[in-house]
Amino acid sequence: MWAVSRSWKRKSILKGNQSHMPEFLLLGLTSDPKHQRWLFASFLAMFLVNVAGNSVIIAAIRGDNRLHTPMYFFLSNLSLVDICFTTVIVPRMLANMLSKSKKIPFAQCLTQMYFFVAFGITDSFLLAAMAVDRYMAICNPLHYTTTMSSQRCLLLVTMSWVLSHLHSLTHTILMARLSFCGPNVIHHFFCDVQPLLTLSCSDTSVNELLAFTEGSFVIMSPFVLIIVSYVYITRAVLRVPSGGGRYKVFSTCGSHLTVVALFYGTIIFVYIRPSSTYSVTKDRVITVIYTVVTPMLNPFIYSLRNKDMKQALKKLIRRIE
Repeated sequence: MWAVSRSWKRKSILKGNQSHMPEFLLLGLTSDPKHQRWLFASFLAMFLVNVAGNSVIIAAIRGDNRLHTPMYFFLSNLSLVDICFTTVIVPRMLANMLSKSKKIPFAQCLTQMYFFVAFGITDSFLLAAMAVDRYMAICNPLHYTTTMSSQRCLLLVTMSWVLSHLHSLTHTILMARLSFCGPNVIHHFFCDVQPLLTLSCSDTSVNELLAFTEGSFVIMSPFVLIIVSYVYITRAVLRVPSGGGRYKVFSTCGSHLTVVALFYGTIIFVYIRPSSTYSVTKDRVITVIYTVVTPMLNPFIYSLRNKDMKQALKKLIRRIE
């Protein structure tokens, strides 16, 4: 009886130590060296395009007084978040592709998860703020200037950052309290919530409940706000008598709708569902879209069909030359 008790105590101590000081192995997208070469080149190129493209958008908006409006204020913040969002993931993934050791300490893993969740939620809130801005501009133009004042826009952006980091902090604290005493292999290219929960040997019901309820609320509330905004925008546009007028109004919203579709289409598929349906292969591929591809495409989506952005970019290029 004493031997069993001592053995149980030793396991408990070991479990306690492993819950605070484990190392995980990030397997990445593939273990094939041939595939890793072209994946490294592809992701490095996409990362550089993302950083350069979004940096140019921020510089163009800051350098052109005509773009000092609520819509472009939100867009510049979205570009900044996209840079941060991808920087949290891609450099570590590229380093793992070049290294034989795929290890990541527990503290670094939690840190990566924290910033990934925080920047992802901030992205969601900013997309909702941009939808509200379009709603006010199209449906309530007479009250637009007073409603979307610089103080309120700054408040919306500040709240987006604060709420997203509080949400992420809650997830991180709950994750840090779990024990990890079994396999330490993460079948993913970064530390995400669901892959970590599958490795824990503790009761993860509280974490899963938080992810499915509060997490769903944080993700879906901005999405619902976007949908409602565009329902009212569509009703307002359909009242415009001329076809040219309708096209002009819809064209101002097309870029935003494209980004919303790419972002929420993948986010909802991966996160708004029970963890029992988690699929390693499918989720890794889809996760690449919203963590790497979409942030890279955003500068092109917002600039190719926007005359004001094109003029601002030309102005920026002339300054550099």
